[in-house]
Parts: sequence; structure tokens; C-alpha cells
Amino acid sequence: MKFGKRLKQQIEETLPGWGDKFLSYKDLKKLVKLISSCAPPMMGGSLEYGKVEAEFVYLLNNEIDKFNAFFMEQEEDFIIRHKELQQRIGRVIDTWGPNGSQPSETDYKEELAKIRKDIVDFHGEMVLLINYSNINYTGLAKILKKYDKRTGGLLRSPYIQKVLQQPFFTTDLISKLVKECESTIDSVFPPPCDKERTLVLGSANIGGAGEGIFRNTVAALLTMQEIRKGSSTYGRFSLPPLTLADQSDVLQSSQLNSPIAIP
Repeated sequence: MKFGKRLKQQIEETLPGWGDKFLSYKDLKKLVKLISSCAPPMMGGSLEYGKVEAEFVYLLNNEIDKFNAFFMEQEEDFIIRHKELQQRIGRVIDTWGPNGSQPSETDYKEELAKIRKDIVDFHGEMVLLINYSNINYTGLAKILKKYDKRTGGLLRSPYIQKVLQQPFFTTDLISKLVKECESTIDSVFPPPCDKERTLVLGSANIGGAGEGIFRNTVAALLTMQEIRKGSSTYGRFSLPPLTLADQSDVLQSSQLNSPIAIP
């Protein structure tokens, strides 16, 4: 699937309010085509080339500002939500757990089930944000490649070095929170046995909103898997292969319509 179609699909399948935060790939692609049609490839360093490149870079910078603002806002929200989930677990254990102030097996299980659903939804949203970072970076690399090819410029390499330093590209913290969510599910919601380390995400357990996040998360993982795998066009500006610990189990489970394995 061509990148433009894949990006459009991701925008259509993302969470409400996220759609206009993605790369304006179609508009940038039209601009590159317009620039290249107005004149033959220009010599780098010329006045005309400098003006055209400055306009193009200005638009790219606006896109990066958009990515950074959205990514940092989501990241801050995720940090707060992660802390709140940990606090909720502590309160439930301290109140209704076996050694709590008001031990109640029924209340204990009911409250933990609610928290488990929220953790799974939270985990899915964070995977979507990692995908947001990946697909926007990939789009920038592709549009810069088109620009260099059609104008004879040498913009891609230095500009990508700038992109690599941007907040939206730095997903280490979100990846850490994803792993902590998985560890929490393992420790607080232990499965019946090691061979059945599963968390069922059926409609009876997660409800409509959760189902939507689950579908979007699977779509995001498929996209990350596709844009990160090696191919004939794989190069030094490509992202490395996907290494999220749970991606294979999630994708396999979704395709088989079976429970999601939590590694």
C-alpha cells in the first residue's frame, strides 16, 4: 500500500480529535509537484533555489510544531493517567483486598475489573501515540525524498537530523509506560496459569469504547510493522524493525479472533 493511502487510512481509524494532527502529506506533495513543474532542477545555492527551499522548510517547520504540541500534550496526560491508575490499584487493595480495611472479595474483583479495562484502553492509546510518531516521521522522510529528487536539492539529510531531535520523535518515555502497563497487568491481574497469560477483550468485558481502541491499536500495530520492515526502499532514513514486545501476539490474536496475549 502506498504511503498516502496508508496515512489516510490511519487518519480515518484514529481516535476522535487526532485526525487533524497528522502530517499534511497530500498538501506537501502537491507543493513539491508545483515547485518542480515551475522550473527544471535548480542548482543548490542559487537565489531562486534558496527562496523555494525556504518556503518549503517553513511549511515543514509548521508541521513539526504541530506534531510536537500534540505529542507533548498527550505525553503529559499519559503520565498523569498512569499515576492515577497506580493510585486506584493501591486504594482498591488497601480497602477491599484480603488485608484491606474492609475486605470484600466481590467488591475487590469488581473494582479490579474496572481498572483492568482502563489499563488496557490506556495501553492502546499509548501504542497509538507511538504509531503517530512513527507514521509522521516516515511521511516527512518520504516528502523530503520527493523534494530532493524533483528539485535537485539536498535538503533531506540535514533536515532529518533536525527531526531526530524533536519531542514527537522521542518515544522512550511512552514506550516505558507501555511496558509498565504490561508489568502491572502481569502482577495485579495474574492469569490462571503461565500458559494462559491472556486478557480477554471481548465486547462483554470492554464495551463499545474499548472495542474501538482495540481495533485502532491493532491497525496501528499493523501500520508500524509495515513501515518498519525492511524492503527494497529501506535505507538509512527508515525506522528500524518494530520491537514492541507484544506486537506479534496482538496481531496474531486479532487475526484469529482470539484473546490477546499479554507477554
